[in-house]
Amino acid sequence: MNRTESEPLMERADLGSKVSNWALRVTLLALIVVLMVVDLYLIFMWAPTDAILGHVQRIFYFHVSIAWVAFLAFFIVFVSSVLYLWKRDARWDALAHSAAEIGVVFATLILITGVIWAKPVWGVWWTWEPRLTTSLILWLIYVSYLMLRVYAPSRSQGATYAAVLGIIGFVDVPIVYFAAEWWRSVHPESVVGPLSDTGGLDSSMRAVLMFSVLTFTLLFAFILRERLAMRTMEDTLRRARFSLIRSDR
Repeated sequence: MNRTESEPLMERADLGSKVSNWALRVTLLALIVVLMVVDLYLIFMWAPTDAILGHVQRIFYFHVSIAWVAFLAFFIVFVSSVLYLWKRDARWDALAHSAAEIGVVFATLILITGVIWAKPVWGVWWTWEPRLTTSLILWLIYVSYLMLRVYAPSRSQGATYAAVLGIIGFVDVPIVYFAAEWWRSVHPESVVGPLSDTGGLDSSMRAVLMFSVLTFTLLFAFILRERLAMRTMEDTLRRARFSLIRSDR
């Protein structure tokens, strides 16, 4: 088979791959939408109202799930950064960069949901207690991570500098998690992870929390996949534009 005869077959195969990929994306998105609707129903309609805190306690399901996703995102940044410095493979850098962007969004939501919960419970929007303070530091670290990439002299230098910061900055994640145990404060103890204390939760509350964590984890995985696909297209367009500029010269 010569090249002319094989081109239509290659085009059809490429089209079939794109259609299959699109169908998978739509299916995953539909699944996540359904899970999110179910999660909202469980949080606001099925889970019992806390006897002490009342309805404001319901933000806890969002706050904990969002925090878990942020920690997961920064863990991916940590691992990908190590692998990038070791192998110098741009794919690991792309994964670290994408996870950091999503992690910063969720870290921002941690702070927002935290202060919304703090006002009716503690009487203030913000207090410099250990977990809140270390969470703010974590947010600042990864905002700096993204800024470092923008203002670095070159993309390769930005990737290297950011990888180092992504590795060092992850040290703050366990500090945030253990802060409520290391420094006793007004913040509730952890309910997810090795030091979790779910014994004080009603069984239905615990079930809703686990479902919410699963839903937000799947949402994060979908967003990360989409961001990586967008970054691949951005890199392809960048290379094409660079080739055009060189050819014009």
